[in-house]
Amino acid sequence: MGIGELLNRTDRFAVMAGCRITEVDEKHAVAEMKVTTSHLNGGDVCQGGALFTLADLAIAALVNYQSQLTFGIHNSIMFVSSARKGDFLRAEAVWVANHHKIPSVEVKVTNQEGRLICHVTGMGYRKAISLGETPEIEQINIRQ
Repeated sequence: MGIGELLNRTDRFAVMAGCRITEVDEKHAVAEMKVTTSHLNGGDVCQGGALFTLADLAIAALVNYQSQLTFGIHNSIMFVSSARKGDFLRAEAVWVANHHKIPSVEVKVTNQEGRLICHVTGMGYRKAISLGETPEIEQINIRQ
């Protein structure tokens, strides 16, 4: 099972938010989401937390691509324009530095017209644990 499929099954919050990994390889990862009524804030635009969740999922796919458990330790988001109900968002994560312990990534979230919605940077911490050694993933493998 690849990291995209794994995250699409185990990242329950991202799944609940309507986010899904659609592409992942050693150089980039893409997560996508359609903005629905449930994503809107009081200003009737996409809530920042929904945008962050989408970007965070793309980051997780890229930093965990090597099957070594990596958790986020620092992220920053800059909102550029608003996303609205019906927008189809694409978050593409690419490497800034694929360091063996502290990888860093940048993500551009764009809408269906290619307009930049937000820019996210993230850093992770790679643990000395294979993804296959985590209890949640072991349970998924057992059920298959």
